[in-house]
Amino acid sequence: MPQDQMIFIIVTAFVAFIIGLSKGGLGGMLGALITPLMSFVVPVDQAIGLILPILMYADLFAVAFHWGHWNLRLVLLLLPGAITGIIVGTLFITNVPTDILRTGLGVIILLFAIYKLFENRIVGSIQYQSQGWHGLLAGTITGFSSTLAHTGGPPVSIYLLMQDLSPQVFVATSALFFFILNWLKVPFYMYAQLFDVQRLLGIAWIVLPIVPLGVWIGKWAAVRFKKQTFEKVILVLLVISSLILIFL
Repeated sequence: MPQDQMIFIIVTAFVAFIIGLSKGGLGGMLGALITPLMSFVVPVDQAIGLILPILMYADLFAVAFHWGHWNLRLVLLLLPGAITGIIVGTLFITNVPTDILRTGLGVIILLFAIYKLFENRIVGSIQYQSQGWHGLLAGTITGFSSTLAHTGGPPVSIYLLMQDLSPQVFVATSALFFFILNWLKVPFYMYAQLFDVQRLLGIAWIVLPIVPLGVWIGKWAAVRFKKQTFEKVILVLLVISSLILIFL
């Protein structure tokens, strides 16, 4: 097997495992690593096309674990904006050169890392009064960033945190929303020709067993590891990845 192919398989397996861990309970911050990691072995547009089916597969486990505990009204408020964001993101992908996409991905990941660094201050400083258009705005930003880099977590997290939900409802609502969002991206990714069916079939033997393994380990680890320490390590990795994408 050529060395490049071996590296691709190793990275794909690691990405599938990370996706499983994040869906199992270790959080979306870990999931933010997947696109920059995959973009180191394939062009950015191919990377996001390869990752989407893996996310959709992992979403099945996340939704199953939290079945019926979501707030459907909030999901429906987010979806119109999400569709708008997906459309804008798709237009961006189809009209921007690959090297600019790579830089854009780096910027998005860096902004995500900066947000996570100041998340408590940002959320704590908001004097919130619920308005219907807030869901539209959060959905639009999420749809755009998720289409470009599969990093749509922060806007939705802020929005849902402000709704005074129980932890179970918060997680379940987020799981259902991203399950629907990822399916909504499929026709747009097809339009942008981001799917490589042959390569997807070629990695299925890696993804199918590793994702559920990651989900199981993620559920086990979520109650045993200190989340703050874990997230600090991920934050450093995100910053390094973003800087590599931007400057190299």
